[in-house]
Amino acid sequence: MPASHQHFLEYAPAPESTAILNLKKDYGLFIDGEFVPGHGTPFATISPATEKHIAQIANANAADVDTAVAAARRAYEKTWSKLSGADRGKYLFRIARLVQERARELAVAESLDNGKPIKESRDVDIPLVAAWFFYYAGWADKLDYAGLGAAPRALGVAAQVIPWNFPLLMLAWKIAPALAAGNTVVLKPAETTPLSALLFAEILQQADLPAGVVNILTGAGDTGQALVQHPDVNKVAFTGSTAVGRAIAKSVAGTGKKLTLELGGKAANIVFDDAPIDQAVEGIVNGIFFNQGHVCCAGSRLLVQENIHEEVVDRLKQRLSTLRLGDPLDKNTDIGAINSREQLERIRELSDIGEAEGAERWTADCAIPENGFWFAPTIFDNVSTSSRIAREEIFGPVLSVLTFRTPAEAISKANNTPYGLSAGIWSDKGSKILAVADELKAGVIWANTFNRFDPSSPFGGYKESGYGREGGRHGLAAYLTNAPPDREAGATTLVPAERRAPQGRGRAK
Repeated sequence: MPASHQHFLEYAPAPESTAILNLKKDYGLFIDGEFVPGHGTPFATISPATEKHIAQIANANAADVDTAVAAARRAYEKTWSKLSGADRGKYLFRIARLVQERARELAVAESLDNGKPIKESRDVDIPLVAAWFFYYAGWADKLDYAGLGAAPRALGVAAQVIPWNFPLLMLAWKIAPALAAGNTVVLKPAETTPLSALLFAEILQQADLPAGVVNILTGAGDTGQALVQHPDVNKVAFTGSTAVGRAIAKSVAGTGKKLTLELGGKAANIVFDDAPIDQAVEGIVNGIFFNQGHVCCAGSRLLVQENIHEEVVDRLKQRLSTLRLGDPLDKNTDIGAINSREQLERIRELSDIGEAEGAERWTADCAIPENGFWFAPTIFDNVSTSSRIAREEIFGPVLSVLTFRTPAEAISKANNTPYGLSAGIWSDKGSKILAVADELKAGVIWANTFNRFDPSSPFGGYKESGYGREGGRHGLAAYLTNAPPDREAGATTLVPAERRAPQGRGRAK
């Protein structure tokens, strides 16, 4: 029916209480099983929805990084590498159950610190966190069957740096396979979203995880740089921007450290004229407006077949007009806050550029709260393939719409990007979906759905979207090696000794 004849229900506020949180005024670094002071200048974490102070957070400097890596090395050699896979799995099962027990608390903390709607934290993020630990707990005693030959070995100490868009889920993606494979971990969460990682450290204490097996260092970019460049780290895993990923790749080149990178994306969501339109519209909304578009694999480019272009865009505008923007802790909220002022400025800048380049801008009519960082869902129609909003990752609730006539044109436009993380295909013909998927240069391709994740399914990209896979059996391979032991004490090497750069305890040969 016409939009003017629609009557949308008014929802009374249904805020989730923060009373379940028992937050400290300040948090230290989590090293060797204990919270300890940091030696850098502390910083505050705030709520992006209100800009209110949440807690004071310790800042790790290079000396703190040294201490944490030493603790991880000690735990690896003296404790964790000596446990059987079954025993490691018991700890992972215990962590997964504790995540489930504290699910509501973790969901509230995540939405408070990150800005995403509570229904996403509650129904997507936290259940997947538990699922990841359950899944890799099951792998811990089955590494011989991971496809890496008999008796694959852990690498040693893993340095992991995660982004702010899915703080606790990205932590699970990194820590669960690393521990299952027998490694120890030093992890740095993003400086704008450290809260759930620090609550997770409390869960590790509850689980009686041996001291030093997981260490969590809060801080900014210099902390992450000191961590990934540390000579006693055997493995680096990074999720974040392509620019930082490129710098990390250069810094570890020639060191023998194993590296996985999950970087940016500019995914094409391809809608053919035989697609189920209502289902496709829901998939388009989920693909780009879920988590305010703060998703590496977001379907930020809509490629719609020319003869259904107007119908799809009209229905999309109607659907976006029903979304509710506001308090992330309100259970009715669909669109939460942008994570930071810096990210909001980038979204605004690229959106202004899109308009200046001639694309037709449409923004959903919604009230913007006075405080906090907000950006209403926005569509750009008639976007050219050369436009910056069609090529650069905006990482916000902004959709660029392009059209195509033939499958070949759709494939060509979809692949016309430096990225290669994900894609979506909408059609009622399975043969068409498979034929198009074969031609797309993307690591993950969804058919008649979008943004679906499962711990048994590998995830990762090509080109400037990085390399390596997380999730599934493939995710274990990033934390295992068939190389012989470096020495009888138990440390492992990533490459044969005659070709090894500084390794093991970090001493050059």
